[in-house]
Amino acid sequence: MMKKLVSKLVHEGDYAAEVDVELIYTDDEWSPYLSLSDAEKLDSVRLALREGNLKTASSLARVFELVPVAA
Repeated sequence: MMKKLVSKLVHEGDYAAEVDVELIYTDDEWSPYLSLSDAEKLDSVRLALREGNLKTASSLARVFELVPVAA
């Protein structure tokens, strides 16, 4: 079993968050996958962004505000 630290992006409304999670690589056909705690972390960040709770989201991930660019 091998683990690799990666960043996953979560987008909700006007915000995006970069969440650090570990991908677990094994020899079975479901590989790679997340641990239960990392999957719950992604869900918590997504829910916090959806509710506008930036304090909670910022405690779990790096949060960015998305603004449109006039071209």
